[in-house]
Amino acid sequence: MFDYHIHTRVSFDGKQSAQEALAAAEAAGLREICFTDHVDYDPGNPANVMAFSNEDYHKAYDNLKNDRVKIRRGMEFGLTTDNQAQLKKDLARRNFDFVLGSIHFVEGRDVYFAPYWQGKTQEQAERIYLETTLACVECQEDYDVLAHLTYIGKAPGNVSGLPVLYANHRALVDEILRVLAKKGKGLELNTSGKDRCGAFLPDEPYFRRFRELGGEIVTIGSDAHSADRVGQYSQDACRLLKDIFGHVCTFENRQVRFHQL
Repeated sequence: MFDYHIHTRVSFDGKQSAQEALAAAEAAGLREICFTDHVDYDPGNPANVMAFSNEDYHKAYDNLKNDRVKIRRGMEFGLTTDNQAQLKKDLARRNFDFVLGSIHFVEGRDVYFAPYWQGKTQEQAERIYLETTLACVECQEDYDVLAHLTYIGKAPGNVSGLPVLYANHRALVDEILRVLAKKGKGLELNTSGKDRCGAFLPDEPYFRRFRELGGEIVTIGSDAHSADRVGQYSQDACRLLKDIFGHVCTFENRQVRFHQL
């Protein structure tokens, strides 16, 4: 089993040390993990930089070892339609194994919080988020896998408590998945939505459609910010991907590796 989306205190919102995360991974029986700390820039407030420091990153991970769990080093970069140059700068920090691309900010606001949702219906909030995601994946190149496509479903601002249903945005989601497949990008199965909106982010229909559209690269991530979340629901995630793809992916030096399930 694998967990390719883990945050420690190197991230601004992490609550676990690297050693605690690694111990949790070993206890969960994981074979390989990747630390993916945040690099986000608030487009509505340039002074609000949510990016790890090189010093903290090197100190936490460079000498981290475990005989049973393979350790990879990555980052989660917050994509916008105009921060390609910033992504290149952050990629130059070190040789990463893996880069997640995520969409956190829409219309200059973090979709996780209530202000983004104000004045919008559920359908509008979801659609605008997905439209922004499409615009980002169309113009961004320097990432490996799109993180939590339906991230907005677990946001506290989503008072419905319901996941983003594929059937409600079929044409728009298909275009996102088509772009990912065409560019050779992957789709993350993020397990963190299970306890928030009752579904993986995204859930099964998205992956079945991704496969139909030619998608091959899929990863599993808990999005753990604390040790009790590391590897959470990884067995369920593996079963889902086994049924649809027959494999799950990991990365080394930005090169994809396929593992049969």
